[in-house]
Amino acid sequence: MLIGFVSVLAAAGLTILDQLIKMWATAELMPVGSMPFIPHVVELYYLLNDGMSFSMLSGKRGLLIAVTGVMLAVLAVMLLVRRMSVMERVAWILVVGGGVGNLVDRIRTGVVVDYLNLLFINFPVFNFADICICVGVGILILSILLEMRQEKKSASRSSAPQDPTEHGTS
Repeated sequence: MLIGFVSVLAAAGLTILDQLIKMWATAELMPVGSMPFIPHVVELYYLLNDGMSFSMLSGKRGLLIAVTGVMLAVLAVMLLVRRMSVMERVAWILVVGGGVGNLVDRIRTGVVVDYLNLLFINFPVFNFADICICVGVGILILSILLEMRQEKKSASRSSAPQDPTEHGTS
């Protein structure tokens, strides 16, 4: 149970960091619109998004808050009570921390503050919370694939015929 509380605190820490960065972005970028971060690669670009990824469900604030809130509550409880590998736990901490960061924006103002714009690819503007969610999902997928690989190895070892000479019998 202690690891569950530590996990929830870690997710809360990510949420706080996300909110601090968004406060900075609002104060510094809103007046100017954008500024270079890594020239020709990344710019800091102030943008408000009332939807989710790629502006899907734009204008559906109530639905986004309700669905996201329920999902994050379930995930937080899961972090508290479920046994899982370290890799899976890290993945869920990132997803919860980022999800709550964007949920706080939606509840407070109805929009999510985005500020990272990749100049070398046509991609939506995003934020730290979005990075946490995407990296968390990536780690979760990797964790599942590694677990499946391990289970497959274990199954093949247990179903392999035993050589009687290996155990000293003849």
